[in-house]
Amino acid sequence: MIYALTHRKRKPGGDRLKPRDLVCQYLKTSRRSDCTVTDTRTRDQRRRIMQSVKQKNTKPEMVVRKVLHGGGYRYRLHSKHLPGKPDVVFPSRRMAIFVHGCFWHGHNCKFGRLPKSRLDYWGPKIGDNQARDQRNVEELTALGWSTLTVWECETPDVDALKTLLWTFLGESKKRRI
Repeated sequence: MIYALTHRKRKPGGDRLKPRDLVCQYLKTSRRSDCTVTDTRTRDQRRRIMQSVKQKNTKPEMVVRKVLHGGGYRYRLHSKHLPGKPDVVFPSRRMAIFVHGCFWHGHNCKFGRLPKSRLDYWGPKIGDNQARDQRNVEELTALGWSTLTVWECETPDVDALKTLLWTFLGESKKRRI
């Protein structure tokens, strides 16, 4: 049925019908509320797409790591024994850095906006992510660790990112000038 509804038929005037209009024709209704198209992908296709979203070694994380390494800092990655598995860990300093994607962690910026569709799904999902992030920071603080959250939207400006990271971490013994 999905394939049959995704090919485009022509209206009498020559314009192509939209998938939503094809569904309305198929269901023999003209009420748009009765014929919503939720997704153009099959369940397996959507699953594969969502599985391909990286959790480690993302582009913003790599930018942060490159800045840190260039500044002479040495660190550990994704420490499994700490709450939330921080992206970058400095065990001797007891400092941890989380690099969050603006969309997935609900940042208040242009990249962090919720989608317009399926708010009943995305609202609680992003809310749960934020609650988990807060809980992880609180647990690390209780263990005596300092934490910093770097947002995806902060990574393009490398100079500001350097200032943010170096202010948090303090002096490096090997910092290159």
